Amino acid sequence: MIFDKLRKFDIVFDSPEVDCPPVFSSGDVVSGRVVLDLSGESRVDSLKLHAEGFAKVHWTESRSAGSSTAYTQNYSDEVEYLNRREVLLQADNGEVTVLPAGRHEFPFSFQLPEETLVTSFEGKHGSIRYWVKVKLHRPWATVKKIKREFTVIEPIDINTPALLAPQAGTKDKMARAWYRNFGQVSVTAKIDRKGYTPGEVIPVFAEFDNATSRSVVPKAFITQTQTFIARGTMKQKRSVVGTLCGDIVGARSRETWHGRAIKIPPVGPSILQCRIIKVEYMLKVCVDVPGTSKLCLELPLVIGTIPLHPFGSRTSSVSSQYSVNLEWLRMAIPEQPEPPPDYSSVVSEEEAEQRNSAVVPQPAEDLSGILERPLMAFVQEFRFRPPPVYSEIDPNPQPLNMRPRCMTC
Repeated sequence: MIFDKLRKFDIVFDSPEVDCPPVFSSGDVVSGRVVLDLSGESRVDSLKLHAEGFAKVHWTESRSAGSSTAYTQNYSDEVEYLNRREVLLQADNGEVTVLPAGRHEFPFSFQLPEETLVTSFEGKHGSIRYWVKVKLHRPWATVKKIKREFTVIEPIDINTPALLAPQAGTKDKMARAWYRNFGQVSVTAKIDRKGYTPGEVIPVFAEFDNATSRSVVPKAFITQTQTFIARGTMKQKRSVVGTLCGDIVGARSRETWHGRAIKIPPVGPSILQCRIIKVEYMLKVCVDVPGTSKLCLELPLVIGTIPLHPFGSRTSSVSSQYSVNLEWLRMAIPEQPEPPPDYSSVVSEEEAEQRNSAVVPQPAEDLSGILERPLMAFVQEFRFRPPPVYSEIDPNPQPLNMRPRCMTC
């Protein structure tokens, strides 16, 4: 039987490192070979290759059509990025090809489209995947199929004017409880640029002015928002991927952050060019006011793949000191650090009300799926790892006797 003669059927990509999966981008050549290992002489009709790439989204929602009637609404969409076919083995006259026993290799090579592709991604309600599928057709036998995925990383160079521009903002809020005003809380924050790469540190410059009669607690968070779009409807998944807790700011006092550091974990890059899937990041600088709602200032981030050139721009001086020269970032982390908080804990009352009243429901979020896709040199390192641990280290520590510490952080 021919099944007994096929000992091995595999796709092997050409890669500089055997143990490292290949990574490609727009315009690159994908090459490799299809391996057949036969225990005896075999007859083959054809050996065909099909390379594909799709972004796909899908989710379901329950709908009510009355007091006793309910149904499920499906939402799905897809975008094609790659569709290439090749015939690796087939006789010109349509007859079968007889292969002797032993190992046979059939090389393949094709070029990815020159237009911008979208980075590979795996999410809760969708994915962006690229793969090569090979079919082996043999007389009087079922078609044998094999499929191998490969990773596409579309470069995002943060050394561009838009991503090197500083991000800043100011926000204030009146602290109230019932009908009583406790005073105003304001926050002003700035970061030196918009674009960063995984592993870098963001120095946060901020000022917290507490004019209330109560103490407040400043914090900073890096959040990730995955957006899935189908049939004019959106589904979103929000997660906290990094956190920083500051010192308590007493009543009618002011606190300043002179570059407090928050580190970016090995997350996937931003995805902004796909019609149905987007991955966006935000730095939230928040103030917890006891007895009233949270005050949050948002600064947009773009997570790129090409890091900052050490002397590439006028804004690189501060960034380089934090991203290159600070060896303290590699200090030991406690064995049981506190995990990042739930996204719901960093959303202000106004945001929660707006999202609850929106057409699209926003379910409770978790940290699953954030690190489900590889990134450049980190491809193999964190493909199957859980979210990383975080440390909070102040590059400008104050003496302990100068101000009280936040005992809840």
